[in-house]
Amino acid sequence: MDISDIKIRKTISEGRLRAIVSITLEDTLAVHDIKIVQGDERLFVAMPSRKDENGVFRDIVHPISPSARKLIEDQILDAYNRHIAISEAEAQVV
Repeated sequence: MDISDIKIRKTISEGRLRAIVSITLEDTLAVHDIKIVQGDERLFVAMPSRKDENGVFRDIVHPISPSARKLIEDQILDAYNRHIAISEAEAQVV
């Protein structure tokens, strides 16, 4: 699986939510509203979800295997860390 594009749509500095991300898979399928969340020990990726009739949040889209989840999470977090580094460098220039 090839993630052909990762867009950091919005970054947030307050609370546990750090960013909203969109990805494109193999130039054919876009997945929006992926969240980067600050967990107790590390950042993690939360897939798009919605609340069902019982009030439980369920993923709308998600990787099937642990290896696919790791691949997606690693690439998204790498893109996020690069985005933050560039933003911080630009802020120091000003």
